[in-house]
Amino acid sequence: MSNKGVLDGVTVLDLSRVLAGPYCGMLLADMGADVIKIEMPGKGDDARRNGPFVHGESAYYMNLNRNKKGITLNLKNEKGKELFKKLVAESDILIENYRPGVMEKLGLGYEELRKINPRLVYGAISGFGHYGPYSQRAGYDIVGQAMSGLMSTTGWPDSPPTRTGTAISDVMGGVSCCVGILAAYASCLKTGEGDKVDVSLVDAMVSSLEIINMIYLCTGRIPDRIGNRYEAIYPYDSFQARDGMVIIACGNDKLYGLLKRVLQMPELEDEMFETNAKRVEHHAPLKAIIERWTSVREIDEIVEILLAKGIPSAPINTIDRVAKDPHIAGAREMFVDLEHPVAGKMKVTGNQLKFTNRKIRIERPAPLLGQDTETVFRERLNLSHEDFLRLKEEAVI
Repeated sequence: MSNKGVLDGVTVLDLSRVLAGPYCGMLLADMGADVIKIEMPGKGDDARRNGPFVHGESAYYMNLNRNKKGITLNLKNEKGKELFKKLVAESDILIENYRPGVMEKLGLGYEELRKINPRLVYGAISGFGHYGPYSQRAGYDIVGQAMSGLMSTTGWPDSPPTRTGTAISDVMGGVSCCVGILAAYASCLKTGEGDKVDVSLVDAMVSSLEIINMIYLCTGRIPDRIGNRYEAIYPYDSFQARDGMVIIACGNDKLYGLLKRVLQMPELEDEMFETNAKRVEHHAPLKAIIERWTSVREIDEIVEILLAKGIPSAPINTIDRVAKDPHIAGAREMFVDLEHPVAGKMKVTGNQLKFTNRKIRIERPAPLLGQDTETVFRERLNLSHEDFLRLKEEAVI
């Protein structure tokens, strides 16, 4: 297995902040790209002030910016712009998540930068995209969840629209931008021409709604909140156990037949449950019957019994259970130990991508503000120590 990542040799300039853009940059860095995080001198990424904190350092920031180098550069300063353009000239990818038009006002938009580097892949993430009537609206995760329709379908019939527990539109925006960047980079390797990848948080979430969209587009029915059950299959839902909630997912008639044999409850043989379509129609009484069996058993017992018979089942884990799970946290390495110069020993979330020949490595903690500025400019632009000190005094870097 090679020690080099799949993106070894690829240089990324990461101008982004908070979540969506940094998540995209994190994925590229974990895959071996040399990601240079560029922040405003004296201030840095707003996420540095987001909790929780470990010895004064933001765990929010440290998780999303591991494996990156960190420099400071004032892009409002003319000398700062010139230094940035020199970095762009010898880089492969740029990520930013400013409101559309901000980079153009700085004289650093895609059309200007492609003159400097025609091979540049420019990834831009915003709330509503770089064109369209809403392009100038502020974009935040909760806005993406609301505008896409996701919130209208999340929750229970008697509850108000609900945001998902994580910032899923930011994450999906970051993942989508990463996919687009890699596609554009692959094309550039063949054609020599870069591209601009324009990702909207709202678009990313609309795409993720898949069957929710199709229900309306094909039938005219507006999907509503239905709790944890699935629109097209039943029993495919959460069920009450003695010590919490458990998932049972019978995706077809065969699996339902297996469930009947395990539960040994005559009521399950009723003709109103004989096909999947009928089970979906009569989901409420079916759930009540199944819960008479699950409610007197513990989660782990239920899961063990059902899995042994080939029936998909899972606990609804709290995060403490996830962090201790032998498969997720152990074999799949979804929580990784890091040593941060200020926070000390800590864990960050691992990477979901697994490669056979090149292992994902999370070894470099998130940078302190500007910690690599002199090194990056010396190695890439041959900047002397004296020039570095002068530019620092002038608030350029």
